[in-house]
Amino acid sequence: MTTPTIKILKFGGASIKDAPSIHNVVEILRTYKGEPIVVIISAMGNTTNALEGIVKGYYSRSRDSVELLLALKHEHFKVLKELFREVDHPIFDEVNNTFVEIDWILEDSPHEKYDYLYDQIVSVGEMVASKIVSAYLNYKNISTRWLDVRDCIRTDSTYREGKVLWAETETKIIKTVPPLLSGHFLITQGFLGGTSENATTTLGREGSDYSAAIFAYALNAESVIIWKDVPGVLNADPRYFPEAKKIDCLSYREAIEIAYYGASVIHPKTIKPLQNKKISLYVRSFINPAAEGSLISELSPEFLPPILVLKQNQILISMEVKDFSFIAEENLSQIFYLFSRHRVKVNLMQNAAISFSVCCDHDEKIEPMIRELSEGFVVKSNHKLELLTIRHYTEDVINKYSVGKEILLEQKSRQTVQLVLRHGTDESNSASNT
Repeated sequence: MTTPTIKILKFGGASIKDAPSIHNVVEILRTYKGEPIVVIISAMGNTTNALEGIVKGYYSRSRDSVELLLALKHEHFKVLKELFREVDHPIFDEVNNTFVEIDWILEDSPHEKYDYLYDQIVSVGEMVASKIVSAYLNYKNISTRWLDVRDCIRTDSTYREGKVLWAETETKIIKTVPPLLSGHFLITQGFLGGTSENATTTLGREGSDYSAAIFAYALNAESVIIWKDVPGVLNADPRYFPEAKKIDCLSYREAIEIAYYGASVIHPKTIKPLQNKKISLYVRSFINPAAEGSLISELSPEFLPPILVLKQNQILISMEVKDFSFIAEENLSQIFYLFSRHRVKVNLMQNAAISFSVCCDHDEKIEPMIRELSEGFVVKSNHKLELLTIRHYTEDVINKYSVGKEILLEQKSRQTVQLVLRHGTDESNSASNT
């Protein structure tokens, strides 16, 4: 039986990056005392980046992986010593035993697939952080229970981007969670799932927001609250646009649009499960918990300012058929098959008579894919680019943010314009045959 007043609270890595931050989370949770609360915890600070470095070092047989793991353990134990006065508190052994899972992997030579081992190693960040937060809440006399999310969120075996098996997941959450909420907060992990063979999967980078939405959907929660280091949903990333302003209210549709285009405030998969059951999503500041933040719901505001999403480190890939014939459905089918097989996501695409162009994140998956594409197509690429998406644009806004840059590709609809840009003085971006 579900409880309609359940709230799902998600705390990201920045909100638990050190001992004072974790103490701040405890003070926020005190304000919810007596309510049925599920708390989703991410890895601490930059832990996921460090664990990714360990995976890469392990596969390249570099000693860096061992050194990175030692440094990561040291950081976590430093936090523990600041939080707990008793050095013999059980959490010290609990954290050490969780990290030992990585030690066991590093002792052997790599023989499993990269994506599989990535998930087994990187998932340790969420496991450790959630155990620390749960132990500290109990230490501060706030009754808390810890749950292994892999026992609830079931996925297929698509490692690094597990696809949720919704029927099985919903059944497990409904059966497991409500009894644990009687008089307790429930702490569990974001970003993670588990297969029927009990292997760990991850839900995609920054997937903890999605985890919160999964629990909310299954439990018919009243709301989801994502705690961030910004005042709410902003109309631009303040790192790139210092004049960014908070948006008080957004519709589900608008939130899906900006998340799809790469806005970092919300994971793209988060909104749909909430929209399906009309569950409100709040984005609030853990720096100023009393502030209202932003609300995402079925309500549509009458006016929205231009919303800017900037993606850096982009590559523009153009493909032509070698016999100079038209790009047709058969060619596109082959192209998209390779993009899918290499799991490369397209941020923008544009078709012409004899060429097809796409803009993508330039990561480690791109070069192997281009090599395969080059077997059937003439492939040209420009790199070190930016992709600027502007929702609710005006020509003045386009001119303001493209000044001094070369527009390599432009695509407009009634609501949205996308510009592939390079800095006019950057000569390293000239197109190259591959």
